[in-house]
Amino acid sequence: MKRVLLSAVLVVGVLLTVSQVAFGSGSNTIYNSFVKPKPGNLPSEAFEAQSASQFGDEVTFAGVNRKLKAVRVQLSSWGCQTGHWYSNDCHTGHAATFAQPITFTIYQPPSSGYGVGALIASKTQTFNVRYRPSKSKKCTGPNAGEWYQPGVGCWNGLAVNVKFDFSGMGVTLPNTVVYGISYNTTHYGPSPIGEGAPCYTSSGGCPYDSLNVLLAPTVTVGSKPNPGTTYLSSSWSGAYCDGGTAGVSTFRLDSPTSPCWTGYNPAVQFTASRH
Repeated sequence: MKRVLLSAVLVVGVLLTVSQVAFGSGSNTIYNSFVKPKPGNLPSEAFEAQSASQFGDEVTFAGVNRKLKAVRVQLSSWGCQTGHWYSNDCHTGHAATFAQPITFTIYQPPSSGYGVGALIASKTQTFNVRYRPSKSKKCTGPNAGEWYQPGVGCWNGLAVNVKFDFSGMGVTLPNTVVYGISYNTTHYGPSPIGEGAPCYTSSGGCPYDSLNVLLAPTVTVGSKPNPGTTYLSSSWSGAYCDGGTAGVSTFRLDSPTSPCWTGYNPAVQFTASRH
């Protein structure tokens, strides 16, 4: 959290307005922290820059529907096909994408302590994630090198939505769960890819090293048992609100004794049916 990547952009108030009705918040939505309409970008949690392997939250669901259908996650993509977001030379072909395996895991809440309980379900899918667009001549001064969203402003990263399909898996959720999002980068993740990948020495680098989880300002459906916290596994003590005092390199709550995630919630939506 200490190095959450902020969107160095013009932020318009409507982009930070989260509406329960605006994003599929009918009878099937049991938890929602998505931002709608989808913003150009928002602050985000980086895996490579934060030495992270898993990131998520503990959430309590609304309503009575508990047969899991799908989970949607908003990501923030900062990678360019050539060049970089930080060097004023980003170039990306129109709507270009890269293939990225991502895993979404759901656990029982812990019976005690800061960790997780028993595994409920896990799903890995490969998504075609968009690179961020090329730099724009309309973005100048402190925004030089960013891409331009017409009528809104300039951004470094690009908000991207992905959907995990749990239908047919027969997953029945308890009222409260811990979930985790994980994927591999060059040096971090469950199984780091390493520096031998061809993209590592390419002009744009590896796009997964610039892929983050978007952070939403509020929860609009459901709730969080521990406001101002998230769940995180990082090998870097500075990534945690408590400076790693409750442990590093383990997926655990960060941290009710020193919460620093207020206004920064992983952007996730759960949908479920009764049967």
